[in-house]
Amino acid sequence: MENKELSSLTEKARQIRKDAIEMIGRFGVGHIGGVMSIIEALTTIYYYSANIDPKVPRAQGRDRIIMSKGHAGPAVYSILSDLGYFDKSLNSTLNQNGTSLPSHCDMNKTVGIDMTAGSLGQGLSAGIGMALAAKLDKNPCNIYVVLGDGESQEGQVWEASMLAGSKKLSNLIVLLDSNRLQLDGYVEDINGLEPITDKWRAFNFFVQDVDGHNIEEIANAIDNAKAQNEKPNMIVLRTIKGKGASFAEGISACHSMAISEEMWRKEVCKEGKND
Repeated sequence: MENKELSSLTEKARQIRKDAIEMIGRFGVGHIGGVMSIIEALTTIYYYSANIDPKVPRAQGRDRIIMSKGHAGPAVYSILSDLGYFDKSLNSTLNQNGTSLPSHCDMNKTVGIDMTAGSLGQGLSAGIGMALAAKLDKNPCNIYVVLGDGESQEGQVWEASMLAGSKKLSNLIVLLDSNRLQLDGYVEDINGLEPITDKWRAFNFFVQDVDGHNIEEIANAIDNAKAQNEKPNMIVLRTIKGKGASFAEGISACHSMAISEEMWRKEVCKEGKND
């Protein structure tokens, strides 16, 4: 990746992070922690890697992007509105009655959402179904699935992974947001996943372990995933929950929290951004 492109993506991630903070802040409460931890990964997917076109959101040959940890919807909405899937004015309706931007992603309500997220653990199964269908149809698309680490305690995740490895679904690119925290505390204190890379390799995945806030590392990992055609892909993103929001970064209570106007305005006004 050239320095100019990296600089552009880094600036884009900064903008998307601020937009997401403002979106949640205006509502007053939300899942700020898990939204902030995946901003760089989503920025890399949507602006660098994925074959998508906002003008043709249901194109058959498009890549699919599934937010399995669906409570991180505001991160996706910030990007979709920036890309032009819908007008940015809708961002102010997050979670309100009648909104097309609900707390969890809903493909029947929001243009650009490829799979509805509800109970955690289901997104990977849906992604595997899409990847298998694409193989059968000789559709060259890639299927991206963003998983949470707390979410990975669900048994369905591992049943699905067994099938993906068995079918050698190399068009499946899973990104695991390993921010080490879930609703009730630290993942390792509740039901630990480590050694997580060994587990995914045992399920016959091509595994890479990267800094989840380093866009260049994420981009290189996705390129590597696309270059191999023998196994499904797992990219473990080592992240910090609440990254970039000074009132939330790294604290155990940031899974979902109340955000005052003073808190979010302080963040979005950093580095010269005016109200």
